[in-house]
Amino acid sequence: MLRPYPSLQPNGTAKADVRHLHSKPAPAAAPRRPVLIILHQETSSPGRIGNALRARGYPLDIRRPRFGDPLPETLDEHAGAVIFGGPMSANDPDDFVRREIDWIEVPLREQRPFLGICLGAQMLAVQLGAQVAPHPQGRAEIGYYPIRPTRAGQKLCPHWPDNVYHWHREGFDLPAGADLLAEGGDFPVQAYQYENATGLQFHPDVTYAMMCRWTTRGHARLDTPGACPRHHHFEGRAVHDAAERVWLAHFLDGWLAREPVAVMAEAAE
Repeated sequence: MLRPYPSLQPNGTAKADVRHLHSKPAPAAAPRRPVLIILHQETSSPGRIGNALRARGYPLDIRRPRFGDPLPETLDEHAGAVIFGGPMSANDPDDFVRREIDWIEVPLREQRPFLGICLGAQMLAVQLGAQVAPHPQGRAEIGYYPIRPTRAGQKLCPHWPDNVYHWHREGFDLPAGADLLAEGGDFPVQAYQYENATGLQFHPDVTYAMMCRWTTRGHARLDTPGACPRHHHFEGRAVHDAAERVWLAHFLDGWLAREPVAVMAEAAE
């Protein structure tokens, strides 16, 4: 006759429990390197991207060069870097704007994961030799607008949303050597990839609180040709935000997993 609990010892103690009592504790996981976060206003935050990075165990090293914070000479101590948006232009002559554009050479040279959001994507485009300019008819994208992923975009990351959130009046040409990931209407270049660097014209970082703040403090910009009325922002969020959030999760997982090209080349030898 089979014993009803064959894993139990005669004294009733489970074998698995005995092994557990004598097992060594698992070594603690090595702490993750922080992600460098570059912001442009005193009240700016990394929003949903910052929340997603923290949830994945990455500390945030937040710096505001506009207010005197230095930028590192190397990203050896960082997992990657993100430059966020702001009301200024990549064409502005301000010292901090030029310093940030010049600094982007560091992640490009070291082949570290770099992400530019809106202004950050425009700065990356300038660093790569592309032009940043207003729309020829003065139009803007402020609100939700459709995008179309390219074949390269689908290969890089699936689950692209049909509509994404924007807040900009300038766009940029596709930099030489870059892959177009997604295209749009008034502003054709919506996302692009250059080696380990990605530029996004839209704002997957925007939280509900940020949307409330932007549409309140920046209410005058909603009168720009092409901009959506304030209530359309929140109606669009109810329809499109879930898909944009899912896409961002997939994108960040792939972005954080990228290895420098030189490292991959050495591994292949």
